[in-house]
Amino acid sequence: MSRFLLISALHLAASVVSLGAAEPARPNIVLIYADDLGYGDISCQGATRVSTPNIDRLAKEGLRFTDGHSSSATCTPSRFSMLTGEYAFRQKGTGVLPGDAGLIIKPGRTTLPSILQKAGYKTGVVGKWHLGLGEGNVDWNQDVKPGPLEIGFDSSYIMAATGDRVPCVYVKDHKVVGLDPSDPIKVSYKTPFPGEPTGKANPEMLKMHPSHGHDMALINGISRIGYMTGGKSARWVDEDFADVITREAVSFIEQNKAQPFFLFFATHDIHVPRVPHPRFVGKTPMGPRGDAIAQLDWSVGEVLATLDRLKLAENTLVIFSSDNGPVVDDGYKDDAVTKLGDHKPAGPWRGGKYSRFEGATRVPFIVRWPTKVKPGTSDALVCQVDLSASLAALTGQTVAKGDAPDSLNVLPALLGESKEGRDHLVEHAASLSLRKGTWKLITPAQGPKVSKNTNTETGADPQAQLFDLAKDPGETTNVARSHPDVELEMKAMIQKVVSEGTPRP
Repeated sequence: MSRFLLISALHLAASVVSLGAAEPARPNIVLIYADDLGYGDISCQGATRVSTPNIDRLAKEGLRFTDGHSSSATCTPSRFSMLTGEYAFRQKGTGVLPGDAGLIIKPGRTTLPSILQKAGYKTGVVGKWHLGLGEGNVDWNQDVKPGPLEIGFDSSYIMAATGDRVPCVYVKDHKVVGLDPSDPIKVSYKTPFPGEPTGKANPEMLKMHPSHGHDMALINGISRIGYMTGGKSARWVDEDFADVITREAVSFIEQNKAQPFFLFFATHDIHVPRVPHPRFVGKTPMGPRGDAIAQLDWSVGEVLATLDRLKLAENTLVIFSSDNGPVVDDGYKDDAVTKLGDHKPAGPWRGGKYSRFEGATRVPFIVRWPTKVKPGTSDALVCQVDLSASLAALTGQTVAKGDAPDSLNVLPALLGESKEGRDHLVEHAASLSLRKGTWKLITPAQGPKVSKNTNTETGADPQAQLFDLAKDPGETTNVARSHPDVELEMKAMIQKVVSEGTPRP
């Protein structure tokens, strides 16, 4: 052996020994992200009119957080902040996006999937995206990019936005699935296409009628937001949503079982339009919304069964959560209001999706990793925005200054090794609120106290609202006047976070 080769071999051996001595953990990671699922929508957190045995299994075998949060009260900003580690209020254009919006996460920036790619993971996203695609005015008949593959995912199988928005097609990597080139897709959020039916003009063609909005393009008997023509061979069937994306999630796990993988499985359930597969219809007494919860639970069960079958469960970190709190009527007449009964979608919390109250962001949050996490419950304050820093730490990485600026390493809390999570959290709706310990400050805001369309309490009030959640979890009594010192301290803190960023220990 030459002297050069000998020296190289010795260096390589030393590197291997060094890595072996301090090799970071590399469990498989599956992030199951439900849509519009409330804290009280699962049976392990009080639901009795719907059964969620697979989600309950996760809770029984893992750590269930009673103070786990999304960062925002709606879907796009929650997804943005979770994947970037940055509060969405810091970037313009991160509100709920139309289906033809450009990608709002700049390619090249550090993201949760890119962090895990650096650690040697195969990364994939399946399901609802709603973070924009392309650079605006995308041509759906060509390569659709930039998208997930440009921000850290190795593969993707997604719907561009949501089920209630056009285009009503799946996109695999850069291509619309099943598109016939002779029937090109055109999308508009301004004007209808001549000759195409709409919910407003053709109500007789609807199998589910809108309660507000949602009266534009009519596809699969359901009218949407926005207009679309063409792409008939590529259009989805709503009843098959769960089957299609769950199949893709299972396939990703099967294809990557021999190496560490990260799967972001973003379900469509229980977002509107709620059109569960016929085998789930009537499974609950709550109509399509309850049946969609049952369907969601089935999807979770299929993923868990796949991990069991492939003998991957013991070394797979499963995180289950939701992008925001619940909404009952979100645009379609699906009996969700009339059949709600005594079910409390937000559990003990006030408000829900679109609200400033706690039910907007306090969502199901469960962590299971059989070889590391002891089963139980935790009251630690944790947020999805912290996944970037926490999973970087798990895989032996340090988040660089300027990357994931609002993400804190709460890994000890996520693994049940500490009872302490964050010491504060900014909650984002139409305006900002602050959690610190058991205190909650809702900053002053103008607007209606109840949303006309969804009948959700917005939490808007021209005066600051201060609640002690330890004594008043339902946020019923504003104690700002009796605790002016706490109000001032929290006002100062939220201003500092907004202007200077989230302080890191």
